[in-house]
Amino acid sequence: METPHTRTAPVSGPDALRLTVDSPEAMRRLGLRLAGVLRPGDLVLLSGELGAGKTTLTRGLGEGLGVRGAVTSPTFVIARVHPSLTGGPALVHVDAYRLAGGLDEMEDLDLDVSLPDSVVVVEWGDGKVEELSADRLHVRIDRATGDELPAGVADADVDDVRLVTVGGVGERWSGGALDGLRERGAEGAYGQEG
Repeated sequence: METPHTRTAPVSGPDALRLTVDSPEAMRRLGLRLAGVLRPGDLVLLSGELGAGKTTLTRGLGEGLGVRGAVTSPTFVIARVHPSLTGGPALVHVDAYRLAGGLDEMEDLDLDVSLPDSVVVVEWGDGKVEELSADRLHVRIDRATGDELPAGVADADVDDVRLVTVGGVGERWSGGALDGLRERGAEGAYGQEG
């Protein structure tokens, strides 16, 4: 399990996208944009220290997918299902922080049943749910520090700056599947591509 102030496992690959996100609102907008590239059956693993912005990103995903209910951290209920209001996929939002085991401990959640018809987002899922799908999207969110901070960030805003790395595993995420995010990042809608 990750602990505060430690870096998470790297997200890499030729199509990995690295963005600087400069506010919680910008993180929500990134989630909105990410929803546009997701489809039923997608598994998204979110990693980052406590307070990094995983739930804020998921809130934007829920908004972009047009799901019912407020997207909040499912830490104490472990998982929440948000049905679609628009005929699209439901959002299954899982917080695996308190789960020590892998798939065995998560079996009761029936994620394998939910996955084909839903977008499943698992916070703290690295090392726990990869077996659910050969194709998955990893999103790592780190706090920017020191020389990682973009030029011009005011002292008051330093705590809000995040480095977000998005990378896919498997055939689903090869061949430019993340290009829509790359183009939006270049426009500065939620930060800087870098």
